[in-house]
Amino acid sequence: MMGAYLIGIVMMLVGMLVSWQLKSRFQKYSKTPLANGLSGAEIAQRMLRENGINDVRVVSVAGQLTDHYNPANKTVNLSEPVYNGRNAAAAAVAAHECGHAVQHATAYRWLTMRSKLVPAVQLSSTVMPWVIMGGIFMVNTFPQLLLAGIVLFAMTTLFSFITLPVEYDASNRALAWIKNNGIVTTSEYAMSADALKWAARTYVISAIGSLATLLYYLSIYMGRRN
Repeated sequence: MMGAYLIGIVMMLVGMLVSWQLKSRFQKYSKTPLANGLSGAEIAQRMLRENGINDVRVVSVAGQLTDHYNPANKTVNLSEPVYNGRNAAAAAVAAHECGHAVQHATAYRWLTMRSKLVPAVQLSSTVMPWVIMGGIFMVNTFPQLLLAGIVLFAMTTLFSFITLPVEYDASNRALAWIKNNGIVTTSEYAMSADALKWAARTYVISAIGSLATLLYYLSIYMGRRN
């Protein structure tokens, strides 16, 4: 288990660094008002409308960096600083979340695949820690238990990697739309792109950490006879 803890600590530190960079970028880019004066909510509503999406609501939610798209009730949920913000950071996040709505409306295959995995991942995440722990303690007497835990953990790892193209595609859609529709100036576009770049890196770190942990558990299973 020490190996898993070490991997967890390393990835946690890297994740904290990326998260700090993300928050500092958003703070920095939130201080420069958009030349067009639009709020995040107005940008989101316009992007949805211009993509022919009329059944998705844009709502404000509490917190910071709590922005997300909910396909179940078709809502673009923007944190208060983004919903009311009139800056490059708010524009980037609002458009990014609308990018997910566009993915949903157009049946983007990676989002569809990710959505289908959600119930299985939720179930596996609940029981997997206990199965893994029991499997490690009984690896020499009942290795099948650890193997079952590895399969469950692999499900969450797969989910984290499928999330990557979903997030990067949403950012690409967002950046293309705000640029092509004159939502941002050249300098504001650079800020928006940088903010979304750091946001995407949080998902990359999560996926790498999950893969590293999976490989560690596999090494325990493969070396159980030594």
